[in-house]
Amino acid sequence: MNNGFFSEFFGTIGMLDSIRVTLIMSFFSTLIASILGVSLAILLERSQFPLKKLVIRINRTLMGAPPVVIGLLSYMLLRKRGPLGFLGWVFTIQGMVFAQVLIITPIICGMVYTYLVRQAPKIRAFAHTMGANPWQTNLLILQEIKNEIYFSIVSGYGRSISEVGAVFLVGGNIKNSTRTMTTAISTLKGAGDYYEGVFLGIILMLMAFVVQTVADTLRKEVTEDENY
Repeated sequence: MNNGFFSEFFGTIGMLDSIRVTLIMSFFSTLIASILGVSLAILLERSQFPLKKLVIRINRTLMGAPPVVIGLLSYMLLRKRGPLGFLGWVFTIQGMVFAQVLIITPIICGMVYTYLVRQAPKIRAFAHTMGANPWQTNLLILQEIKNEIYFSIVSGYGRSISEVGAVFLVGGNIKNSTRTMTTAISTLKGAGDYYEGVFLGIILMLMAFVVQTVADTLRKEVTEDENY
């Protein structure tokens, strides 16, 4: 009886820890990737250089790159003998965030760039007729495509929270340390604990729903304030 209680208790603690790791990893990876992705998209849209088309094709390729390949690349960069081995990020949350940023940034960059190509020239022409300076023009562009940027970030977050392969390779799936909800589900499935895996999957979906709801609410409040 006591053994069953303690086993269930510590199992719950492990589940809570995987939720904590997932929240930390997905938040910081999405935040960093959003800043990089939006900035690179703006820079790419405004710049003209000989290899621009090649860079765009590479980015589009990376948007669909298998996460396990990015995870392997991240591991090779971060391992002790790798060029970034001095960081000591192998089998850490920082290393998982690093891999996730490499996965998510091209997605956000590619989506925002597509929106910019369609809308930025018209917005820039309008701003020029109104006498806006470059800084004001860039702010106006971001203001006009804020909904598109929002959907790009949400897509990046969805990719982050559902990732398995890359975080498994870089994080190592260490219990109470780098085990995320997705890797925990994979581990439970391998152990035959299907019901616990399904329960954890439901929690993961609820987390995604809550984050989506909060983001929609904040976006709605900002829009209403601007209209007011």
